[in-house]
Amino acid sequence: MPLARPARTAALVLAGALLAAGCGGGGPAPAPAKGAASGYPVTLDNCGRSLTVARAPRRAAALDQGSAEILLSLGLADRMVGTATWTDPVLKGLEKENAKVPRLADRYPSFEKVLDTEPDLVTASFLHTVGTGGVAPRERFEKLGVPAYVSPSDCAGKDNSGDGDGVRTRPLTMDAVYGEVRDLARIFGVPERGEKLVAQLRARVAKATAGDDFSDASVLYWFSDAEAPYMAGCCGAPGIVSETLGVKNVFDDTREEWPQINWETVADRDPDVLVIADLTRRAQSAESAAKKIEFLESHPATRNMTAVKHKRYVLLSGQAMNPTIRTVEGVEKVAAALRTYGLAR
Repeated sequence: MPLARPARTAALVLAGALLAAGCGGGGPAPAPAKGAASGYPVTLDNCGRSLTVARAPRRAAALDQGSAEILLSLGLADRMVGTATWTDPVLKGLEKENAKVPRLADRYPSFEKVLDTEPDLVTASFLHTVGTGGVAPRERFEKLGVPAYVSPSDCAGKDNSGDGDGVRTRPLTMDAVYGEVRDLARIFGVPERGEKLVAQLRARVAKATAGDDFSDASVLYWFSDAEAPYMAGCCGAPGIVSETLGVKNVFDDTREEWPQINWETVADRDPDVLVIADLTRRAQSAESAAKKIEFLESHPATRNMTAVKHKRYVLLSGQAMNPTIRTVEGVEKVAAALRTYGLAR
């Protein structure tokens, strides 16, 4: 390890101590520095912890793709020092902005690599990313004076205490995603950009759902893995798509976020349409849509399913099947496919 790193870490510890001293505790808060921006510090209740940001971030590291795409959509590329944990190509229209920001890793970067960017904020879409087994627990960042923000969609109404992807205690809604957009816009001092993005997303949902009834259709959402496939339960991001369109998710009887379900059970549920993630990562078997379809059309348990025989597939990015701004893309594409397949009325 470079000799400079311990010195940098010591400096961050000192900065954290100074930040903590300025954000409350013993004695009155000092007067704002000359020229300090109004609206700061920003304090939020974030995934069970109080998060305080003393000033508008200038060096943010987005540790999940969904979080990165929100920051890029808010026009904040010039205030980002790195991104990580990607499942898909960047959202169309953001390619040029994304190219300005270093990619720290396709999966989780090391804690040290993130610190090397000297971040003043880290953001994540999932608690696991800033927890044990991910990049590092939030506490490690916070001890160095680096606030760590987590999407509320991964903790509001969700129990993450088990070994899987969590259990929803109540259905997720787009309001959690809109709340994340507003939180990040407020943290960066650009609330008007947040409101504009939320309005655009709401308008797209309204347009996608106008005029048709999809309630007779049933769907299944397959994210990854052919050997022990991860299918969507009732109440995560695919649940937003199902609820918004009024379709039935054939596995809406489980509140697990992504339960692993055997193919015989999948075949028994026999949905009208298969919504499948088209991933570019290489973490599981059958990541791409092409590989998934090849499997479905050759496996004895699935090749005679209604959706497979009629080739009723909807291909979505992984981010559209996670609770992100791309969940709106999921609503749009599933709605369009249901119309194409004659399942709207």
